[in-house]
Amino acid sequence: MLCADWRTRCRLFKDAEADRAFFRDILGFRSVDAGHGWLIFAVPAAEVAFHPHDQNNKHEMFFTCDDLKVQVAALQKKGVQVGKISEERWGARTTISLPGGGAIGLYEPKHPVTFERIS
Repeated sequence: MLCADWRTRCRLFKDAEADRAFFRDILGFRSVDAGHGWLIFAVPAAEVAFHPHDQNNKHEMFFTCDDLKVQVAALQKKGVQVGKISEERWGARTTISLPGGGAIGLYEPKHPVTFERIS
């Protein structure tokens, strides 16, 4: 099960229609039409973290999962391009390629989380 680790109202992508279809059809997120085909997606539990950086307004979005290797295999079965897994101090991570050319992070945290895990 994927959980959002950072929530935002708006993400900007070059091919928003393809990325909306990906969130709806591949990741299976429920959505509502806000009008004129603008889909707003419900994502499970969310967290936000603030890390030091030399610039403001830098944002990254990661989905979390309980077992990264299992989640990667499930995504690859659906034809999703997934990056190389790397081990970090805070968790194992990779990227999910979006049809519009963007990418979203996916990781299995090693740290405590604020949301209730769903099994």
